[in-house]
Amino acid sequence: MRIFAIALLCLTGLSATAKSEECPDNANALGTSRVLTISQGEFTRIGSIQYKETLPLADHEIVLTFDDGPIPPYSNAILDALDSQCVKATYFMVGEMAQAYPALVRRIYNAGHTIGTHSQHHPFGFQHLSMHRVEREVDAGIASVDAALGDPKAVSPFFRIPGLGRTSEIESFLAAHSLVTWSADIDTNDWWRGTTPDQLVKRAMRRLNAKGRGIILMHDIHPATALALPRLLKELKNGGYHVVQVVPAGDRPVSVPDLVASAEPGKGVWPRIVESPSDWTGGIGPRLHYRIKKVLTKGHHHRPATVAEAQAPLVTGSRNWQMNQF
Repeated sequence: MRIFAIALLCLTGLSATAKSEECPDNANALGTSRVLTISQGEFTRIGSIQYKETLPLADHEIVLTFDDGPIPPYSNAILDALDSQCVKATYFMVGEMAQAYPALVRRIYNAGHTIGTHSQHHPFGFQHLSMHRVEREVDAGIASVDAALGDPKAVSPFFRIPGLGRTSEIESFLAAHSLVTWSADIDTNDWWRGTTPDQLVKRAMRRLNAKGRGIILMHDIHPATALALPRLLKELKNGGYHVVQVVPAGDRPVSVPDLVASAEPGKGVWPRIVESPSDWTGGIGPRLHYRIKKVLTKGHHHRPATVAEAQAPLVTGSRNWQMNQF
């Protein structure tokens, strides 16, 4: 297991904060209000859905997080929406997805977002795995994201357990290897079968307004999320919310070399089913919305045979993982 060596920036152990730059191309953008730097050992487990401790956020401060990707076209659409509002988020990437789309991984990093990990294969029932399998999944996931980025310093020591399938043994293993375990404070449940963008936005805002702050959990592999995000960002601004980006203490590269996305077909990759019908665009361009809607009108119960097929607007398969998916 590669142990992250994190230089301590805050000798007192307190989080460092910095104001983010203004959004030069959009004076009315939501923007990123500040950057919160986590020092080594300051946090072990965060997120009130599962833990007593969460990030030290002020009232109406939020952290946006996205799991399970990256995968075109949804990750691209989500990244475009974030960039248009100068909003920075934290991504928890699945290793085999990073292997399949390294150019997209680097695009996300170079846009200024934080990248953590989410295991190599996102196995179901993570809490039921042997510790040997857990260690392999964690190690391989980090190594795959490292390789996709081309610089191990670019990967943050942040880990979200697949399906939030925690056990004390898994959490102890992660803590022993200097990984901060992230849960969440607000779950949008954007993975629910049949969720529409409108439902997603209303659910997210209702739960957020009830808590007033927190880490928001979403996924960048679902069409509903891609379609909903522009409106959600607008609702956050209208509601007086402020986005905080979380980064680890220590040196990180400002950028990594860009890659040209390969058109070379390959083996099918996880995820196996992505489904979220909707007729609402939510600000996504008409071409993407048309492609999503076109596929959703057809039967779709086959596993993609190639990476090229997986890049189609809907990734499908024979196994329904959404009922237990985070």
